[in-house]
Amino acid sequence: VQVDVRTLFGQPTVAALATTLGQAHQVQVPDNLIPAGCSHITPGMLPLVALEQAAIDRIIAQIPGGARNVQDIYPLAPLQEGILYHHLSAQGHDPYVLQSRFGFASREHLDNFAAALDKVIARHDVLRTAVLWEGLPQPVQVVWRQAPLVVMKRDSDGEAMLDLSKAPLIRLLYTQQPGTARIEAILQFHHIVLDHTAMEVVGEELIGYLQGAAEPALAPVPYRNYVAQARLGISQAEHEAFFREQLADIDEPTLPFGLSDVQGDGRDIEEAQLWLRDDLAQRLRQQGRQLGISVASLFHLAWARLLAAASGQDSVVFGTVLLGRLQGGEGAERALGMFINTLPLRVDLGEVSLREGAQRTALFG
Repeated sequence: VQVDVRTLFGQPTVAALATTLGQAHQVQVPDNLIPAGCSHITPGMLPLVALEQAAIDRIIAQIPGGARNVQDIYPLAPLQEGILYHHLSAQGHDPYVLQSRFGFASREHLDNFAAALDKVIARHDVLRTAVLWEGLPQPVQVVWRQAPLVVMKRDSDGEAMLDLSKAPLIRLLYTQQPGTARIEAILQFHHIVLDHTAMEVVGEELIGYLQGAAEPALAPVPYRNYVAQARLGISQAEHEAFFREQLADIDEPTLPFGLSDVQGDGRDIEEAQLWLRDDLAQRLRQQGRQLGISVASLFHLAWARLLAAASGQDSVVFGTVLLGRLQGGEGAERALGMFINTLPLRVDLGEVSLREGAQRTALFG
C-alpha cells in the first residue's frame, strides 16, 4: 500500500493508521523491459528513470560484461541518496559500511559459507546492485545479472572502502590463524542496499542453504518495487508542501547546549544499551493506551522535552526514523533493500501540560 506523509503522521495509533490503508492508492509498478541477453539498452527500456542514450552508454561501459550483464537501471530511493552523500563526503572512512564477524574451523567451511551466500546474492536483485553517479544527470542503481561474491584475504594494514560502482556491495574478508586450520572472517556490506530487516532475511536464507534446504518457497521481491512506490506515488511537491507548512516558521536549528557545526565520520560512535525495567515498560504501554497514542510518541515527547531544556527553545525539531516498508508494496516485509527513512519531527511545547504535549506529539510522531 501507499501511505503519504500526511496520513502517516496524522494517525495517533497503528490501529488508526490501519483504517486508512484501504483508502490508499496502489502505485502500478511498471515492468522491467530489459530482456535477457539484451545487447543494446535504450531509453524506452527504462520506465523508472529518464536517461538519454549517451548516459545509458556511459553506464554500460562501466559494467563487466556490458549490456548483457545489466538486468535493470533505476534511481535511488530517498534515503539512499542521503547515504550516497555521506559516502562521497567521507574522508577515508565510510560510516555506512557495516560488518559481522564469523569463525570457521577450516577453509572448507569458509568456502561452503561463501557458496551459500553466493546463492542468496543470485536470488536477490539488490545484492547484485551497483550505484553510479559520475557523469550522469542523477545517481542510479544498476542491477547486474551476475555479481559473484568477493572473497579475499584480509590486509592487516586495513581495507579500502567498498566501491559503490562494483556489485555486489558485500564482501568476505578472512585471515588464517597461525598454526591452525581456523579462519576468522568479516562479512562487510553497505547500508545503501541493506537495512536491519533485510540482513535478517539474508541470514535466514543463508542458514537454509548451509543446511541443504531447497530454494525458499516465496519468490524474492525486487527492490525496484519500493523505488517505484517512492518515485511514482506521492509527488515531491506534495511532500515539500507538507514539510514547508510544518517548518516554515522555524528560523533556527535545535542546538543542545548551543553546539553547532558538529562533524563526525562515524569512527568514534559509541553504543550504549539500557534495558527498561519490566514495570516501567508496562506503565509506558498503559499510559499510551490511556492517551490513545503509541509508546513511540511518549519517547518522542520525552526527547523533545530534553532537547528543549538543553537548547532553551519551546519548539524543537529533530530527526526520527520510519520503517519505509509500509510503502514497499506487497511482500515488502520479506524484501531486501534499504527501506527505512529519516524525517524531521517538530514538537511544540510551550506552556502546555504533559498530557496535551503527548497528544500533540502523537499527531505527527
